[in-house]
Amino acid sequence: MSEIGFYHLTRTSDAAALPQLLGRTLAAGQRALVLCRTEARVAEIDEALWACAQPDWLPHGTARDGDADLQPIWLATDDSAPNGAAFLFLLDGAETARLGAFARVFDLFDGADEAAVAAARARWVAAKKAGHDLAYWQQGARGWERKDAAA
Repeated sequence: MSEIGFYHLTRTSDAAALPQLLGRTLAAGQRALVLCRTEARVAEIDEALWACAQPDWLPHGTARDGDADLQPIWLATDDSAPNGAAFLFLLDGAETARLGAFARVFDLFDGADEAAVAAARARWVAAKKAGHDLAYWQQGARGWERKDAAA
């Protein structure tokens, strides 16, 4: 079973929060797949990762770039993880039937969007029922804070 962290965004967008999480992923020696719902979103996240200041460089690629095996971070609309990623980042409510194929899953959702919060709650219930190890994180004044979550 996968370790799934639900990341409740309350202070920034996912595009602003993602670089720090991906930087930690790379520092841990892991590869990541960032799963988006649309190609337009892939392009938006691609641009945000090139423009981020901290960390100052996040090597990544998309299907447009090719050579997935050379990319420690892969941005895509499909969950095949051609770069061999063990960490999966889900944006915009993106879902996969392959949760168990990843060691860790990061489900980022917008706390200001009631529909996104409700959908995240439904994903939490389904993941719990499937037996995954779950954690709930919320953005606070000093960064990510682990919270107790009932469900």
